[in-house]
Amino acid sequence: MASDEGSAGTAIDYAEVMRRIPHRYPFLLVDRAEDFIARTSITGIKNVSFNEPFFPGHFPIDPVMPGVLIVEAMAQTGALLMSKSLDVDVSNKVIMFMSIDGVRFRRPARPGDQLRMKVEVTRARGDAYKFRGETFIDGKLAAEAEFMAMAVTVEEGA
Repeated sequence: MASDEGSAGTAIDYAEVMRRIPHRYPFLLVDRAEDFIARTSITGIKNVSFNEPFFPGHFPIDPVMPGVLIVEAMAQTGALLMSKSLDVDVSNKVIMFMSIDGVRFRRPARPGDQLRMKVEVTRARGDAYKFRGETFIDGKLAAEAEFMAMAVTVEEGA
């Protein structure tokens, strides 16, 4: 049983995000999270800044966050939920993406937007979790996907 059970409304600040998942700039796509419920759901938050490293090339005149990075932000939110639920020691385990299905993009993310990634567990078995994620901008659905991840032991020297 994990030590951080959490209840509705439990928040995760940026410092805990950094302790729970190994991603770093420029690939850390979750600033903080809220509404954590162990083994059930979480809402990740990403504040999209004009200073994101992908905007100069995507696209200089009309900047749009690449859709694959919105999906990655949902996956990182799911990894955060798993890490806290399972109390994963990131020094010897990493949470890896296993599959993704049913991705749909509904609206673009632009500088100044805040992504709110609502991720729910649809199935959990041991160290593998299946999720349904929805990303909202200003309360409107921007992207959705189903995905799966697993906690994997890191091999030394790999």
